[in-house]
Amino acid sequence: MGQRGKTSSAALEVAGVGVQAVQVIRRPDAPLDLTPEEADVWVETVDAMPADWFQRETWPLLRQWCRHTVTARRVAQMIDTASAREEINVAEMKDLLGMQAKESSALKALAASMRISQQASYSARGAGGEKSRRSPMKRPWEA
Repeated sequence: MGQRGKTSSAALEVAGVGVQAVQVIRRPDAPLDLTPEEADVWVETVDAMPADWFQRETWPLLRQWCRHTVTARRVAQMIDTASAREEINVAEMKDLLGMQAKESSALKALAASMRISQQASYSARGAGGEKSRRSPMKRPWEA
């Protein structure tokens, strides 16, 4: 025996859920011209963002992001090696630190362009809202 009376709006909404088609959004695969290490950075970056974040027009920026990330890691290793020596070559360190600054600058610009940095995702609503609402301490005006 069926349910008596008019079908509620809640029941209609639940019934309508199965009717809608689900759209699958594929994340972009790493380009073939990247090294394996750069491809790993691509996958890590793409997986850290929503699936539809990187549109085709941003792929050249993302490609450069991967390259600069790997280069920055290599420069950091060279700085570590130079710093570990008993006698530090000041000219070499100056060059390496300059390279590091340039890589950091490039990464910062690319991150801002692709809106993947913390600053790029900053919003006024989240500035005082989210973190402060999670804290157990009451605000003076909430007492």
